[in-house]
Amino acid sequence: MATRPGHVRILSSLCRRGLAGTARRQPPPFPTVPSCPAPTCGCADTPVLPAGLEIDGTSPLGGAMAGYAEQVLVCTGRDDWASRIEDESGGDNLAADLKELFGRGGLYSDPFHKISILNSSFPSSAPPRAEVESTSAYLLPSFKYVPFLPRVSFDSVQALAKGYLLPEKLHSAHSWLSPVHKDRLTRKDAYRSLLPGVQDVQDVLVLVCGHGGRDTRCGVFGPLLRHEFEDKLGRAGYEVARRRARVADLREADGEAQQAVDEPKKTARVGLVSHVGGHKFAGNVIIYLPPGHEGPEGEEHALAGCGIWYGRVEPRHVEGLVHETVVRGRVVEDMFRGGIDATRRVLRL
Repeated sequence: MATRPGHVRILSSLCRRGLAGTARRQPPPFPTVPSCPAPTCGCADTPVLPAGLEIDGTSPLGGAMAGYAEQVLVCTGRDDWASRIEDESGGDNLAADLKELFGRGGLYSDPFHKISILNSSFPSSAPPRAEVESTSAYLLPSFKYVPFLPRVSFDSVQALAKGYLLPEKLHSAHSWLSPVHKDRLTRKDAYRSLLPGVQDVQDVLVLVCGHGGRDTRCGVFGPLLRHEFEDKLGRAGYEVARRRARVADLREADGEAQQAVDEPKKTARVGLVSHVGGHKFAGNVIIYLPPGHEGPEGEEHALAGCGIWYGRVEPRHVEGLVHETVVRGRVVEDMFRGGIDATRRVLRL
């Protein structure tokens, strides 16, 4: 008997659902634990939020993270900012300059190579010349620290964009562009020489959304979680750095820099950052683990080189996230928003 068209559509739909279900049951490409373990030591109480600003405890967290090619953390040394970070200092700031280039309608705007621009509470490094105002920035997941971006001209911003942020190769969707246009939109390593002192990031970086100027929930959770992460990382054996990143004197011999590499320490930094999306999922936390990060016995760390996004983080979860993700290299499934690896592949469960 011939199958009716309606039956074909139903069978096709069921097959698709079955295949999707099979795909979901496949294990993720990284170690996981179902939920965050209960704390074994004291932690702060979960804060009470004002009425109407509750945390969304029911919407799925999985996939609640937009992909990006690079995340730029502008080191402001401040804990909070205007709702639109590009409006700080009357619009004269590094975030505004970068958004002018990479934001919607910007000169280098590319839907296939998105640049996320955040302000952070990390302090900038002291410039070689005290009279020259300068800003520092972290580039992730490239794990680069750019200590000196002088605020005297747009040249340093262009050098950062052309030397570090533009893609090495354009997406195939841009194949129709002229050779000149393609050349303008791709990275040029020669520009890197214009930015002295750039160095690899060896620290574990924990970023907590604390953008109270944008949403009260993050403004409440952010400082509290920063303190908890600093405490629990210290208990786990990490040296928590709070001062500005050390940059070797540009005139120093290579031997001192090599010595620092030869004698690694387990170090971490915890900072507040501006809006990352999903205020309703506060506290929002991103954990970046540097490429050389190792497990507790010196073994290869499964999440080295990755950035792991978590939502609905409360103080009682911090010890577990440090133990499972930072130390052991395992993703906590029920708090996981998504992630990114060194190849810019988006990580999902």
